[in-house]
Amino acid sequence: MTSVKILIVEDQENIAEVLSAYCQQQGYATEYFNNGKGVVDYVKHHHLDLILLDLMLPEVDGITLCREIRVFSNVPIIMLTAKSEEIDRLRGLNLGADDYICKPFSPKEVIARIQAVLRRIDPPKTQVIHHSGFELHKADYIAFLKGNDIGFTAIEFKIFLLFISQVGRVFTREDIINNIYNQSLDMSDRNIDTHIKNIRKKISEIEAGLNPIISVYGVGYKFRQAPL
Repeated sequence: MTSVKILIVEDQENIAEVLSAYCQQQGYATEYFNNGKGVVDYVKHHHLDLILLDLMLPEVDGITLCREIRVFSNVPIIMLTAKSEEIDRLRGLNLGADDYICKPFSPKEVIARIQAVLRRIDPPKTQVIHHSGFELHKADYIAFLKGNDIGFTAIEFKIFLLFISQVGRVFTREDIINNIYNQSLDMSDRNIDTHIKNIRKKISEIEAGLNPIISVYGVGYKFRQAPL
């Protein structure tokens, strides 16, 4: 059985050591950063099941990290803060964190919160989609074709996931924009066409001639029922 992997981002070494020790007692694997620098890049390139993220960090603060991670990943995040009144403000910001814990805290409480968050996550098998030779890992935003990483960006992955989750449905460009993009972003039909072009190119680089997303003249795009 694969161990649960937890990233601890905490600048106070004594707190990080205690959290790590308690997590490891539960059989969880841990990694540790004592500042915000390099965290986003690490999350992009490693599978994680949960992040314990301190609010006040050197280099890059927890609020910024949470926002940047949410652009490309749904990994559960528990925010740690030294001020109880800060929790209400953080929730009001709608950062996408799954839970908030105020310092000082009991390590046992943290473990209980971790377990509660992990229970709310879909079972691992529902996080991986297999279809027509493709394998999509929803939590990690990674897609494979016959074992090869396609190399989708986060937006390309979201678009491809939308198509493969509703095979045969025709999506207009407006449908795609409404399903994929933050409403605060000003996106155009040209952006969608560019993303579709890039998706096709990356797939064809792995298997020449394979084009699972086809154009429906005057309407939009759809996922081909079975790649030819």
